[in-house]
Amino acid sequence: MMLRYALRTVRHRKGGFLGAFLALMCAAALITACGTLLETGLRGTIGTERYAAAPVVVSADQNVHRTTVKHKKGKTKIKHKAKPIAERAWLPENLATTLSRVPGAHRVIPELTFLAEPLIPTGTGGRTAYGHAWDSAALTPYALTTGTPPRARDDLVVDRYLADRARLKPGDRLTVQSTQSPHTYRVTGIAAPTGDDIGHQTSLFFSTAEARRLAVHPGQVTAIGVVPAEGTDTADLKAAVAKALRGTTAQVSTGDERGPVEFLDAAAARIKLVSMGGAMGGTSLLVAVLVVVGTFALSVQQRHRELALLRAIAATPGQIRKLLGREALLIGAAAGVAGALAGLPLGSWLHGRFVALGAVPASLQHTVSVFPLFAAVAATLIGAWAAARVSSRRIARIRPAEALAEAGAERGRPAWGRIIAGLVLLAGGTVLVAVLSVLRTEPASTPVTFLAVVVLASSVALLGPLLVRAAAAVLGAPLRLSGPGGRLATASLRGNAARMASVVTPLTLLIGMTCTVLFVQPTLGHAARAQAREGTRADWVLTAEGPGVPAQAARQLRTDRDVATEVVRTTVRVGLDKYAAQGISTAGLTRTWDPDVTAGSLAELTLDTVAVSELAADQLHLKPGSTLKLTLGDGTPATLTVAAVYAKGLGFGDLTMAHDLVARHVDNPLAAAVLVSTARSQEELAAAVRKFPGVRVVSPATADSLQAERLQANAEVNYFAMGLVLAFTAIAVVNTLAMSVSERVREFALLRLAGATRRQVLRMLRTEALSVLLVATTLGSGIALAVLTAFSIGMTGSAAPAVTPLVYLTVVAAAGLLALVGTALPGRAALKARPVTVATARE
Repeated sequence: MMLRYALRTVRHRKGGFLGAFLALMCAAALITACGTLLETGLRGTIGTERYAAAPVVVSADQNVHRTTVKHKKGKTKIKHKAKPIAERAWLPENLATTLSRVPGAHRVIPELTFLAEPLIPTGTGGRTAYGHAWDSAALTPYALTTGTPPRARDDLVVDRYLADRARLKPGDRLTVQSTQSPHTYRVTGIAAPTGDDIGHQTSLFFSTAEARRLAVHPGQVTAIGVVPAEGTDTADLKAAVAKALRGTTAQVSTGDERGPVEFLDAAAARIKLVSMGGAMGGTSLLVAVLVVVGTFALSVQQRHRELALLRAIAATPGQIRKLLGREALLIGAAAGVAGALAGLPLGSWLHGRFVALGAVPASLQHTVSVFPLFAAVAATLIGAWAAARVSSRRIARIRPAEALAEAGAERGRPAWGRIIAGLVLLAGGTVLVAVLSVLRTEPASTPVTFLAVVVLASSVALLGPLLVRAAAAVLGAPLRLSGPGGRLATASLRGNAARMASVVTPLTLLIGMTCTVLFVQPTLGHAARAQAREGTRADWVLTAEGPGVPAQAARQLRTDRDVATEVVRTTVRVGLDKYAAQGISTAGLTRTWDPDVTAGSLAELTLDTVAVSELAADQLHLKPGSTLKLTLGDGTPATLTVAAVYAKGLGFGDLTMAHDLVARHVDNPLAAAVLVSTARSQEELAAAVRKFPGVRVVSPATADSLQAERLQANAEVNYFAMGLVLAFTAIAVVNTLAMSVSERVREFALLRLAGATRRQVLRMLRTEALSVLLVATTLGSGIALAVLTAFSIGMTGSAAPAVTPLVYLTVVAAAGLLALVGTALPGRAALKARPVTVATARE
């Protein structure tokens, strides 16, 4: 019976349920989109291109591992964890000989993959350029369409894509920036793959000797392709290869497993996408719950008289809860299905934007299944039902006579349970802010930052009526001075605090979340740049428009009086923990670089030692003389002695090692920057490095500006990721405002009949909207300021969040525009009907 009543109610009150439907549909769409990103990270396919003709590929292990054994109550528990390394791990070349003796192996093809960027005006069209030895062309396979294979050091074969793009033909000259100084090669041939499966890279083929020189890993190879003999099953060959490699850490891949071996960036992007999708989905879910509960609470409040009459004619509390619960499930089912279907193209568009921004490589294919849709519908149904239960708690529990009395006038004070719950959430948010102030790593602090905002906004939702009444008491006198509209607005704020609080909550969340999203990254970036500026003593800095500054350019500038410090950056693992690291050339180091050493000395920095930041020293319990075991970028283990501890880890990374040590274990050994201490002018230095294409001589201030641009580009991904959550919140603001105003049609009619003009009613609405905006701005800004200050203390050591006044004012102005538009449009629509008709109509 309750289901029939629920269907009737939904059918006859479509307008009343529209706000809840929109909120739930947007929530389902957002959850589905985030779910597809999460699923792409977990199960997304990375198709192979280069290794298409090699059914079995052997590669090095791209992870560091840790196994822990615990003995407890007579039981032994073994846990194994693995984390990816930052650079490509390499295989011993002699494994090819071992594999050539495997039964069923027809051909064994060693592979070399290294940086090789052609310096052409047209660029590579978004494709990554790799260098290879011509001997490995059979892995795809590539075949010459014209010309001859590369035999001499200066010979080069380019693929058809690059030849067409740069208009190259045999005999032309092409300058390539690889791991060494730029070199000009003679194009001897053009090769094309047998199929059309190459879409994410372009290949340059060198002679075997030149490829080994450029790969800078003597005696090692990137991978080894194994082609089976005729009649040999791939699975049987894989098993035979795995058996031959037993006792080594080499990995054997077939089928789609070959893709991650070829595209290491795509494999790493999976982890990033899981993290990003999980963070977006979790934040979206929390925001959706808060918004949906508020929307349902407003919807139930608008039906207070109807529900009170049901209680008065003997409807039991259980029947009221069942009625509202079934209505919520009907709305949730319809909104969930519609939102889930809308979330599929939204997720695809999100993936495309992340690819365009460079956060995710195009080789990681977007994956869609039914699981995100089912999850979104289930979350919508559960959220709608829970929101209805929470919203109906008061009306279902009180006596029928009290229900009728409260339908006529708003209750003077919120229930004690609501107040206590609000205070508990306020205390929880305060604890999160306090915890945030002691977190010193970005992966740990970022989720706590946004969780704190949502929890504090939730406390505002529960304590909202009290906060609105307090604001009305403060604003009452100024508003009354503004005329009839101000006096009406004051009366409305005092008499309808619960309704106004339902509008304050999403506005507070919007302002607080937006300010946090916009100012978290600048807070960290500004502190890092400030440390880098203070620690750079160089007169000039060499930067490159391409992959980096060649070592030969730095050597060109070094003299008895001048110092050129090369800086190579990477990421290393200490245990399973990841640390940003750099390699720097140590000769004359103190003339170009000062990280504020607090213990030890940089004079002791050699191939066997390391300098660590105070954060790393604190986390790893290190001091000068301590031994540090770590895993370099390519998986090579190293044991180093701590030479110094420095304070400016945020600006220079947590670990600093000798340049030659780091450069041997990274994919790109070119310097990210070269710090130069010299008496020579900028023009003289530029003349000295003119033969290196793309290398520029800039001042430290200009280098800092370039770094700021790179940080901004990286931050754009985070802005975009959280932008959808903010867009959802903005929709919720307009939705809630429209619901709040549309409820008051009879009130507006009575005001008109009492003598108020249409203009005075609209002025009252504008004054209410601005008053609500002032309250929400105060609360949202306070939440954001508290969270950002705690984040700044934890991450930078100082309570100095980076807040741009113009950006902040833009956020408030945008929120104000939403509030005014969301109030004015439904208000004007509500005032179109004749007051007498509305006032005498059946409610």
